[in-house]
Amino acid sequence: MIKVSELGMHPYVPIWDKMKNFTLTRTEHSDDELWLLEHPPVYTQGQAGKAEHVLNPDAIPIVQSDRGGQVTYHGPGQLVAYVLVDIRRRNLGIRTLVSQLEQILIAVLERFQIKASIRCGAPGVYVDDKKIASIGLRVKNGCTYHGIALNVAMDLAPFQGINPCGFAKLEMTQISDFIPDVSMAEVRKVFVDSFISRFER
Repeated sequence: MIKVSELGMHPYVPIWDKMKNFTLTRTEHSDDELWLLEHPPVYTQGQAGKAEHVLNPDAIPIVQSDRGGQVTYHGPGQLVAYVLVDIRRRNLGIRTLVSQLEQILIAVLERFQIKASIRCGAPGVYVDDKKIASIGLRVKNGCTYHGIALNVAMDLAPFQGINPCGFAKLEMTQISDFIPDVSMAEVRKVFVDSFISRFER
């Protein structure tokens, strides 16, 4: 069973602390959880994040995170989904989980008539060579935390202050570039439906 929580808008660090605490204290009987939320503007560096990929952060704070991957940006209008899953219990490898998350995102975008794809060696989801969703996870004691970020209807300008995910000049896109009146609530519902259908079938 997966418990879904819609948390609204929350600063990054307190949620990160809660994810870590949940993962460290959960037992083999704990339900898996999916946390859906948005963050105020923040750059987050992955464990292997290189300072050279932060070009011009301006006044946006930078947090050194413990997830995989390089630097990315979170802000209002971006759907963040934290995936708190016992992959050992589900007999899933981390690469399989990443692949499943990519397929969920592609299915979500397909519901909005947006054709998306993946890139070998560059986790996430892309539309016409522009990135629309990022994935970064951490595994502790056979359980994951962190998750995905899907650009819905946000200010993409802060991505210009970094090399997103460590790729210079990588352009970003979002659902509202294709569907101007898209709502976060609508995208959130489609994402939850797609996630549950894949993980509880």
